[in-house]
Amino acid sequence: LSLKFGDIGDLKGLVIRFLLTTSYYQLSVQNWFSLHRLQLLYNHSIQATFNATRIYAPASYSYHCEHVSSLQRYDALLIPSSANDLSKLWEVTFIDFQIQGFNIQEGHFAYAKDCASFFSPAILMGLVMSLILLLVLAYALHMLIHLKSLDRHYECKASPAYFGQMKDSDIGDEKEPLRSSGNESYELRNQQVCKIYI
Repeated sequence: LSLKFGDIGDLKGLVIRFLLTTSYYQLSVQNWFSLHRLQLLYNHSIQATFNATRIYAPASYSYHCEHVSSLQRYDALLIPSSANDLSKLWEVTFIDFQIQGFNIQEGHFAYAKDCASFFSPAILMGLVMSLILLLVLAYALHMLIHLKSLDRHYECKASPAYFGQMKDSDIGDEKEPLRSSGNESYELRNQQVCKIYI
């Protein structure tokens, strides 16, 4: 696939050539195309050649990427073919790049396979936060499962040292006279004692 720009400034007959290949993969049971190489030509000679990496899609699809570039800040999908080539003198960047080599119908791109990674920074941050929340939930469940009931059983009864003031009408029922050596004392029948079992 050749894009011919003609004369641009000092560049006579500028052409950008995309060398595409197609292959059949048994695992996916379909043909895939890939961008094998990118060449820059002017003055009727090849001036720079870049090997393309990770630019591929099913043959019935197109390939789309926000940036296809030889620069590291854009993930460098275009690599200079050799150290002796003039490619290192060039910086090539395509913005909103889309290409389809085969099965083009009515001059329109087919459905695009995008170069966006499944593990973008936003997705990775979401996964990390989900993992943290799962760990907190697991810790909370662990604490609930191992939560022990109190081993102390209380029988709530009033202290024997304190007796509330009783009405006169109840005195006959609540106390019974004890007679010993002329002194009159009373025994409280409904004693309430505090017992703690540990």
